[in-house]
Parts: sequence; C-alpha cells; structure tokens
Amino acid sequence: MAAVTRTPFIAGNWKMNLDHLQAIAFVQKLAWSLQDAKHDFDAVEVAVFPPFTDLRSVQTLVSADKLPLGYGAQDVSAQDSGAFTGEISGAFLSQLECGYVIIGHSERRTLHNETDDVVHAKTAAALKHGVTPVICVGETAEDLEKHGSSAVPVAQLRAALEGVASDADVVVAYEPVWAIGSGQAATPDQAEQVAAALRTVITESLGEDAAGRTRILYGGSVKSGNIAGFMREPNVDGALVGGASLDVTEFSNIARYQKHVGV
Repeated sequence: MAAVTRTPFIAGNWKMNLDHLQAIAFVQKLAWSLQDAKHDFDAVEVAVFPPFTDLRSVQTLVSADKLPLGYGAQDVSAQDSGAFTGEISGAFLSQLECGYVIIGHSERRTLHNETDDVVHAKTAAALKHGVTPVICVGETAEDLEKHGSSAVPVAQLRAALEGVASDADVVVAYEPVWAIGSGQAATPDQAEQVAAALRTVITESLGEDAAGRTRILYGGSVKSGNIAGFMREPNVDGALVGGASLDVTEFSNIARYQKHVGV
C-alpha cells in the first residue's frame, strides 16, 4: 500500500464558552493571527468547535470573509427530527456547513451518561448527514490502573465503528480523562502507544486504506509548549485542544507548532 500523508489537524473545543458575539471576534482574530503569520492551512488544518448558538454566526463569517478555518459542533442527536426537545439533528449541522462534530467527549459520557451504544448511534447520524465525526475515546485514572492504557479506548472505538462503511471519513480523538484540565498531559510515548492501538482497531474495523488516511488526535492539557512532542509521534496526527483553544495567541501557536518549535 502506498504511503498516505495525513494532514495534521488542530481542533479547538470551546466547550460552554463564548457567546455568538464573542465567537465572531475570536474567529476574526484567530484567522488574522494565523494569516499574518503566513500559516499554511493546507499543511496544518485548523478548526474550532463553538457552542450550538454560535454556529450560524461562525458560518456566516467564514463564508463571507472566505476564511480558511474549519468549524464543527460539539454534539449531535442520534435522531433526525421529531419530539426530542433540546436535541440538534445532523441535518441542521449539515445545513450550517459544519465539517465536523465531536461525539462521545468524556464530559458527555460522564455528565450525560452517554454509553458506547449512544456514541455509535451518533456516529452513524453524523455520517448519514455528511458531517465528519470526531469520535472521542479515553480512560479514567481508575480505568488506567485496572485495565492499562489502551484497553478502554480500544473497546470504545471498536463499538463506535461497528457497521461504519470502509470509505467513511472519521477522526478519532484519544483523550486520557485523567489528563483533561489537569495540567498533566500524557507523555508523547503514552499517546503514541494508544494511538497505535487505535489505528489497529481502524484497520480491523474499516480496512487498511481507512487506517492509513484516518487522523488520530491527542487531547488532554495540550499547550504550545508540548504540542511538538506529540506531533513527532508517527500515529498522532493532531490535537483536540480544550482550555488553550480559548486563548487566540496560545491556540495560534499550537496550530503553528512546525514554525515556533522544531519538529
């Protein structure tokens, strides 16, 4: 099989931060900052994941100003339409031209009791509507002690990919739950070990071609000071950035890891 070059992907998950007016200002400043720095968006893709209420404003800005930024939603319903108060259909995200949607983030799994079955259904819903799912997997400190580093993420990904077509576009994000917001990131070696195991799951579930093209991100206390170490690893193709994605300068520096830190 010919070698596949995967475009690095830096994704900013804003979580429940920034209203639609703040989102407009942030996206403008981020785009200007990266363009001023001559960032090559074809070499490193950059996307933001605002709250639902911001998405229309971000879409309008990106479209009107032809900004080279991607964007996506933080969740999607497993249902297409109907009596599901508060839910957001993948059809709605598609109409907003969302390229991506985060599915199964550890906060959704923990705070909203989302099971592997729910994550699987949401993955199918996103793909049905042409939105690329960013499937989050990861283990807690307790899981790590009990099962080792890759057992839980591997099982979560296997469940999410069941029945997914081999030509489907997906992104996988490995988030060690014990590292999120702790300031204590996994080491690049730890991230690589799990990412390699996840790529094996993709091979088994979707085939070698899919495994070669699918991007695997690391998430959990990512900063401009540690991103280059992760990006040196052969199976780590980017980062799902949390808190640091709310700081334009810091997030820009993470996206520009090739320039400000040698790789």
